[in-house]
Amino acid sequence: MQARLKDKYAAEVIPALKQKFGYQNVNQVPRLHKVVINMGLGDCKDNPKELEAAVADLTAIAGQKPVVTKARKSVANFKVRQGMNIGAKVTLRGERMYLFVDKLLNIALPRVRDFHGVSPKAFDGRGNYALGIREQLLFPEIDYDKVVKIRGMEMIFVTSAATDEESRELLRLLGMPFAQ
Repeated sequence: MQARLKDKYAAEVIPALKQKFGYQNVNQVPRLHKVVINMGLGDCKDNPKELEAAVADLTAIAGQKPVVTKARKSVANFKVRQGMNIGAKVTLRGERMYLFVDKLLNIALPRVRDFHGVSPKAFDGRGNYALGIREQLLFPEIDYDKVVKIRGMEMIFVTSAATDEESRELLRLLGMPFAQ
């Protein structure tokens, strides 16, 4: 089974980007390289059960087991020691990435209350886009009754675009609902 978004990219997005930016070769057209999903779990440093629940939620959302990230340095103000578990992240590529982005754009984002679109200013200058959501309950895989704590997550869309304008157009054509 091939992802719908991958078919849409090949059929609609590539010709539209070639026409708009005047690319000569298909390989010049920007594409989505990977999506990195990060969940900060700094408050779970004392409670391993909460950490396991958050990792299970992220596994259900991404369809891939996340890596538990550890603190690189000790920070006394936050009561964090070097090597403590402070987050979880998962990097999606290929089919899983397209399936996740399709699910995010067509199922999860429309479920946000008072949704007016995502910020068009969250680009980093090199064609990558950052998106944060406040709760994991937007995704249909999460069972509301089994949620230990509502957590947010950040998603980084890494593209091969050289500029923010090219990246914005790529994501817009894929279906990203940018606010006006």
